[in-house]
Amino acid sequence: MTDTFTGSRGREADTGIPWERARDTGTGAPLRIALLGPLRASRDGQPLPLGPLKQRLVLAVLLTRPNAPVSLEELTDAVWPDDPPRTARKNLQVYVSTLRRVLDPDDLGRLHHGPGGYVLQLTAAECDSLRFDELARRGDAEVRAGAPDRAAPLYRRALDLWRHDPFSDLAARADVLRAAVERHRVRRLAVYEAWAEAQLETGEPAPVADTVDEMVSRHPLRERLRAAQLTALHRVGRRTEALAAYDDCRQQLSRELGLEPGAALQSAYRSLLDDVPRPRARGGAAGSRLLPPELADFTGRRRERWAVTAQLEREGGPPVLLTGPAGVGKTTLAVHVAHRLAARYPDGVVATRLCAEDGSARPWRSVLSELARALGCTERLPTDREEAATTWRSWLSVRRVLLLLDDAPDATALGPLLPPSGPSAALVTSRSRLPCLESAHRTELPPLSAEEALHLLGGIIGRTRLQAEYAAAERIATATGLLPLALRAGGNRLSVLRHMPLGQYADRLEHPLEALDELSSGGLGVRARLAGAWARLPGPARVTLNSLAALPGPAFSLRTAARVLGMDGQGAQRALEGLIDVGVLAPPSCPEVTAHRAADAERVRYELPWLTLLFAREQAAGAGTRC
Repeated sequence: MTDTFTGSRGREADTGIPWERARDTGTGAPLRIALLGPLRASRDGQPLPLGPLKQRLVLAVLLTRPNAPVSLEELTDAVWPDDPPRTARKNLQVYVSTLRRVLDPDDLGRLHHGPGGYVLQLTAAECDSLRFDELARRGDAEVRAGAPDRAAPLYRRALDLWRHDPFSDLAARADVLRAAVERHRVRRLAVYEAWAEAQLETGEPAPVADTVDEMVSRHPLRERLRAAQLTALHRVGRRTEALAAYDDCRQQLSRELGLEPGAALQSAYRSLLDDVPRPRARGGAAGSRLLPPELADFTGRRRERWAVTAQLEREGGPPVLLTGPAGVGKTTLAVHVAHRLAARYPDGVVATRLCAEDGSARPWRSVLSELARALGCTERLPTDREEAATTWRSWLSVRRVLLLLDDAPDATALGPLLPPSGPSAALVTSRSRLPCLESAHRTELPPLSAEEALHLLGGIIGRTRLQAEYAAAERIATATGLLPLALRAGGNRLSVLRHMPLGQYADRLEHPLEALDELSSGGLGVRARLAGAWARLPGPARVTLNSLAALPGPAFSLRTAARVLGMDGQGAQRALEGLIDVGVLAPPSCPEVTAHRAADAERVRYELPWLTLLFAREQAAGAGTRC
């Protein structure tokens, strides 16, 4: 998350460090130090050389306590945790002297030695972590004054300063930095919760509903956060998701801590239950319609929309399965179709997720009970799985209901939920192709076309801005892999960073080490979504992706795959087919050729989604570090 800060020349620094317009401190060109992410510094928009690793470690440790002394012993332990050399003190003096020349060229005493150690003097205008604390304190004061409408934007500006975990390029090197990172994480979580509560008080829950899932994925047992999640989802009309979120939290609390939900979470849940629409009795005008709201800027998908709609309009047909990789827009398309077909299903149209936020499959009984409640089914469902499924199907057999079963992990999870052949229907989304669901009508959802991607991006950032830098907009669309989730994250970020040229943002997205960080704006959570997909992969698929992370680019041949996987052609082909089965890899671009023939092997082209490849590289690097 990033805020729009401008330097003294009215633009964002070339270093990529965001800054607000600074106060004139009388100390010459403004100094900027950013530690909420990789450690960076600039003066008047120009990056400052922070020197070798040990010198940067010294600066990082000083920044754990700006404006307070840090002892020589603490610096020594951080720079040489195991066996400091005899020259450690002299080396530290050299590092500090060099940093003083870089950070304080006018020798104004910014970095000095005093009682207790070295002190680095910084203001909130000069350091993003101090600015974070200042904005959060101002937000707290507005809450105490009973002004959540003034508190919410202050908290939001504080949260937007985060580019990544503090000292993300150095924290693994020193215990003192790891401890500082954890303190900052705890502080950020508390500020996020305060923002969510203030934002909900303003009567505009959508920003919370759009961002809270990513925070919950990191802190699933935080009840204050979960209460905000339930309230936000409830108020934007996503009641089914809110019910699932409560059930998921309740089970995790019981399983991991042996506790029941606390008073705040229970209160949010009761409010949710009290306001769930009651389905009309059979023969009334309409049944339950519990769907997420439809996106006003739904874009493209004409062929896939027609295929899915045509199948659902045929009474008695098999389940309709919509598949594709994470972030490709399966749920968005399914919701779009369900809204348009609601009139054909007068006894109810209901959506539910089959996986919890951590990627684990929700218990079948929890999902089935939720569907039954939402549709007004008063039948008592037996505890036995097959008996419950029989009762459920019998109830559905005389009704016209459309079930949107979102994010199915496997065919087993669908077993007790699917309606019988008859007037009811099921629309299922899944990253996997679910080969065991033999009777399903399958529609594969590819990334957007380039034209569709640019249309979506223009709708978010403005057509005029897009046309003014059309070539850069094309680069942005390409860098997002033409995935709607990534395009929305990038577009939302650009809609906040109104001053930023599209070319500059395209440069960031095209940098492999920065792309996923740049696609986290608005809580849409591209990295979090990819992490959830990664966690659900079978072990062999993760091993294959770890190896493919060594690829220089997303497109490759079978022969190249065999080389990086360390397998023969047949083994590599099977490994790639495993990725195809779980929806990570698209089928090869030349299906008419035979991959096992040497002459054809180079003609078969596979292509990993670009963002998936970047995430796989992160995982492979992390695995190497752990080893």
